[in-house]
Amino acid sequence: MKRSGIFLVLVVMAAILWTGAVFANTVEFKFAHSGSLEHQYQIGAEHFKKVVEEKSGGELKVNIFPQAQLGGERDLAEGVRMGTIEMSSVAASNLAGFVPELQVFGVPFLFQTREQVYSVLDGAVGKDLADIMLAKGFKNLSIWEVGFRNITNNVRPVKTPEDMKGLKIRVQESKIWIEFMKRLGAIATPIPFGELYTALQQKVVDGQENPVATIYSMKFYEVQKYLSLTGHTYEPAIVIANPKWFNGLDPKHQAILVEAAAEAAAYQRATLAEMDKERFEIIKKAGVQVEENPDKEAFAKATEDLYKVLADVVPEALVQKIKDEVAKVK
Repeated sequence: MKRSGIFLVLVVMAAILWTGAVFANTVEFKFAHSGSLEHQYQIGAEHFKKVVEEKSGGELKVNIFPQAQLGGERDLAEGVRMGTIEMSSVAASNLAGFVPELQVFGVPFLFQTREQVYSVLDGAVGKDLADIMLAKGFKNLSIWEVGFRNITNNVRPVKTPEDMKGLKIRVQESKIWIEFMKRLGAIATPIPFGELYTALQQKVVDGQENPVATIYSMKFYEVQKYLSLTGHTYEPAIVIANPKWFNGLDPKHQAILVEAAAEAAAYQRATLAEMDKERFEIIKKAGVQVEENPDKEAFAKATEDLYKVLADVVPEALVQKIKDEVAKVK
């Protein structure tokens, strides 16, 4: 073989070995969620992916699996805890099946404004919750937004608690949500999130409750006639990772994931605030009748002591700590 041929072979082999080394150093992982391609989860996940891959110079690669491709929220949480899924974003109400203390976000009218929410979640309470989650097998990297939940149905306008009587409403499989509907005289019906559109379409249930952003992104407004802006609870999106997988990463990669999750939280919150008005108008133009001023005081009165049903799983001290933090925000 001529020298030029030998040299070419060596160059090609070196390139293959170098490329292999680059690929070997690339850490790929799954980020799965149950939302649509327009959902709050996807908005956060896409920005998270962008920041992670830029900050790591391609050493970390995020593969997003949306639309419940890897299962419903309970499946995703179980997958993260077992390590078959590296990361996910799951609603607090659904993760509460594994971390009961997260049912605290089901306490009605605990928050009135987003400013109150962010002060609590980004402060000492958020750190306390992260410690609780870690003890249950989940590394919490950040808390994104799902939003303030509102009631929709196909039967009648809802302005007061009395209007809820007899309505069959889909809820998460969580004690406080079932009790919440009972206090209002509604019939609580647990249904997985991924099955909710079909359940509404086929009238398995009369209605559901979710943030405006979710009602829009999951197209629930296509199969619901009435929307009442009760804003009864705030739903956080808990960003979780498998602790063993996370702890096995290079410390610089761990830092990048934490930073990116926080940056995605800020980006997602700001983006949703901008989009809410536009999405709300689309829902109204689709023919949904909106009650913009329901009697929130009456709803709050009907459910004021609901947190007591959680005494066995949610420390009253945690509820009080949140209330104290909320009181500091004007």
